[in-house]
Amino acid sequence: MAVLDATQRFSSRVESYVRYRPGYPPEIVDLLQRECRLTPDSVIADIASGTGFLTRIFLANGNRVFGVEPNSEMRQAGERLLGEYTNFVSVDGTAEATTLDARSVDFVTAAQAAHWFDRDKARREFVRILKPAGWCALIWNDRRTDATFLRAYEQLLLTYGTDYKEVRHVGNDTAISIDSFFAPSTFKTQIFATRQEFDYDGLEGRLLSSSYTPQPGHPNYPPMLRELRNIFDAYQQKGLVTLHYDTRVYYGQLQAR
Repeated sequence: MAVLDATQRFSSRVESYVRYRPGYPPEIVDLLQRECRLTPDSVIADIASGTGFLTRIFLANGNRVFGVEPNSEMRQAGERLLGEYTNFVSVDGTAEATTLDARSVDFVTAAQAAHWFDRDKARREFVRILKPAGWCALIWNDRRTDATFLRAYEQLLLTYGTDYKEVRHVGNDTAISIDSFFAPSTFKTQIFATRQEFDYDGLEGRLLSSSYTPQPGHPNYPPMLRELRNIFDAYQQKGLVTLHYDTRVYYGQLQAR
């Protein structure tokens, strides 16, 4: 599948995504309350909301949240998992065409997704749907590679991933472009530490939840899992390994250009 075919990349991985992907720290809500005047009355458009990892922390804060998700399998999973919240509205839309009304939301958020957007079109759409003085927050969980196990896991992805190098390049390019996305406004950055502990089965599930890993039937699938087992056995402590992340939050206000 092409790197840019972003809306369908996770269709066959929804259950693994739900079970094994990292969530987002609740401190994000505290940050936006402190810095951006987030209140329970604020209306949020969570773009590419997926199965609702980020959406949930705002719903728990009492916010009305429009979860805008183009992938039907991911959107249906989000509807199932967030069905208890009456303040959740599921929307079939994209970052570039949300279908939301103009000046209808106080915040636009996007977690682990903005690197897939057509940035110019998405930015114009965000400006359109934001109320005056509204805020935008772009969030990523960046997996760290500064320890022996983490470097070995990264090398496995580079060796066996179907298009990991290209996806990693897209993500890096987006991080570099944050300045131009918010310009002429300024933005701020906050980093939170996040971690996941896994036994072997959990680590395998986490690996297979990624859109750039081969699936059964691909020639790289068996050797990838053999190498994953070797890595786990080499670095596990009491039957567990830990993935560490930096959760990066870029937040600011957007002006029409």
